[in-house]
Amino acid sequence: MEKSHLDSLPKKPLRPTKIALTVIMLVGLVVSTIATGADFGMFFANFGEFTVLFKEMAHPDWSYAYYVVDPLIETIKMAVLGTVIGSAVAFPFALLISRNIVKNKFVTGIFRFILNIVRTIPDLLLGAIFVAIVGIGPVAGIISLAVFTFGMVGKLFYEAIETIDEGPIEALTAAGANKFQIIQFAVFPQIQTYFISYTMYAFEINVRASTVLGYIGAGGIGMFLQRSLSLYRYDQTGLIVLVIFVVVLLIDHISNISREALIK
Repeated sequence: MEKSHLDSLPKKPLRPTKIALTVIMLVGLVVSTIATGADFGMFFANFGEFTVLFKEMAHPDWSYAYYVVDPLIETIKMAVLGTVIGSAVAFPFALLISRNIVKNKFVTGIFRFILNIVRTIPDLLLGAIFVAIVGIGPVAGIISLAVFTFGMVGKLFYEAIETIDEGPIEALTAAGANKFQIIQFAVFPQIQTYFISYTMYAFEINVRASTVLGYIGAGGIGMFLQRSLSLYRYDQTGLIVLVIFVVVLLIDHISNISREALIK
């Protein structure tokens, strides 16, 4: 048999640093398992209960589909509004922290610090906070998704702005253009594709996040999911999970097609 091209390549010796990192990771895994009290044996011992629950979910209550439509639409509306509001606020904010737009490092540093604080807050915590402030319902979910989108998309936006070609900016600056004209004619045309792509990506994530937020009272189909689980109606839970799965797949597919069309 002839040797392949890969077989003829010289084999690199395993470096001591790689061995050390592997050992550290394995030790960390063992220590984490002991510290958290993770009992994998108990998981496999109770696996039979999972199969029973799964069998009940595998026979969804189709008569419950009528009651799922409205909360599902509400979930999608929450994701749309949260994405639009968060992205609309994130774009001008991203301009303020882009060092090729705002040259004052003190100003960009302050706004970046604010953005980093927002990004460290999980969406579930945001949901819990706004449910406590405005009460149970979709308004809390919309505000939570808007803040979450602002933190995530704001970082993507300013990174995209800082990688643009600065030639048009320098040309317009030399011609005496103001900041608004520079953003309008030199910055936005270069990042508009990224702007739309990142916004659609955020929408995909927010559809999933809005389902979880509803579970803690922030509106949408997640509230019905929590209700069916608390009543042990796993046939209704199975229907809700199936509907969410189909909707998320459709939205992901449409979003991917749209992004590919934009890139081309």
